[in-house]
Amino acid sequence: MKFGIFYEHQLPKPWHDGDERRLFQEALEQVEVADRLGIDYAWEVEHHFLEEYSHSSAPEVFLAACSQRTRNIRLGHGIRQVIPGYNHPARTAEVIATLDLVSDGRVDFGTGESSAILELGGFGIPVAEKRAMYLEATEQICNMLAMDPYPGFEGRYFSMPCRNIVPKPVQKPHPPLWVACSQRETIRMAARLGIGALTFAFVDPLEAKEWVDEYYAIIRSDACVPIGWTVNPNICMVSSFSCHEDREEAVRRGLKGFEFFGYALGSLYGFGAHRPGRMNLWSEFEKVYAARQAENPLELQGALGGGRGGIGTPDDLRAHLRKFEEAGVDQVTFIQQAGNNRHDHICESLELFAARVMPEFKARAAEREARKTAELAPYIEAALARKRHMPMPADDELPVFEALGRRISEESRKSESIYEKPGTARG
Repeated sequence: MKFGIFYEHQLPKPWHDGDERRLFQEALEQVEVADRLGIDYAWEVEHHFLEEYSHSSAPEVFLAACSQRTRNIRLGHGIRQVIPGYNHPARTAEVIATLDLVSDGRVDFGTGESSAILELGGFGIPVAEKRAMYLEATEQICNMLAMDPYPGFEGRYFSMPCRNIVPKPVQKPHPPLWVACSQRETIRMAARLGIGALTFAFVDPLEAKEWVDEYYAIIRSDACVPIGWTVNPNICMVSSFSCHEDREEAVRRGLKGFEFFGYALGSLYGFGAHRPGRMNLWSEFEKVYAARQAENPLELQGALGGGRGGIGTPDDLRAHLRKFEEAGVDQVTFIQQAGNNRHDHICESLELFAARVMPEFKARAAEREARKTAELAPYIEAALARKRHMPMPADDELPVFEALGRRISEESRKSESIYEKPGTARG
């Protein structure tokens, strides 16, 4: 099983001058630490207008910076907003390929459509059509990355003429494809499309096993028809994270931040009402948090008993992660930068995890991956055979586009010829 770290770039209010700079610089240092320790993935989200919850609106910039400060860790868009209203498909293909080049082939291409009205409404994206827009754009981005040239497309939600999208990525035909999943139906969709499932639903290991089993059953079935040019059979699940030799200290350092993550997520996507520039999620959360602690003081004791998954001692984390491994989960990625969790505490947690917990799972990873690859090989081959590729025109059927200067010159000559009389000369 592999491990990742996940970034929303959370910044609770009140804000002070320099806070966003500090936030990004500390995150870069954390990714450096994770790379040195052998953590497998760094995932970075793309969100817009979600104050306090996520200040990560340009993940390609952050990941490019990470690429120059690391050597081995894979850099994942978790996710890139692919609907044309957010990012034109050709621009997404160019960004993914360029990042793959500057990182020397370490990019994972996570895709998504969003379900926050602040984002969707901010870009004028109709909620009822966002899934169809997502599917159309994702398929065409993969075609743009793989085809030379891209033959052009007349779709329902975007169109463009024949062009060769450059540069092309290091990983051929394109980097591994993922989709963000917050519901079980989206995991089913991921399996039908032959792409990895980045699950941002917090489920216990028993439920995770049901999700994993269903996902791989679909991958093995005739229902799997790849949307991309490859199949990426993987399930990644998120977990809370705070590791310390003393369980009480691990909870003190990590629990409140993780609880804020869940509260802000619920508010922005579910139950909240938000006034841009004037909302204060942290203040709202603190009132709810304090009231809950007063009503149920035993709740903290439950957390101290190891009931918060990835928050606890190395032994707590080891037991927690073994359950995910036994369920067949391929990767667990940690929500460590949440709320007001401190940079030094995050780095200390990563160091302790890498020293005391991760080696056991790393020792089993290669054999597990080889066994999985061999088992799925015939099913993936069959799935790829079912895919219908966009036809590539013959070279002599490709359109020719005249340079603008040439076009203007020819139009000017045609215009002048209108005033010419047969048998006469000008001037």
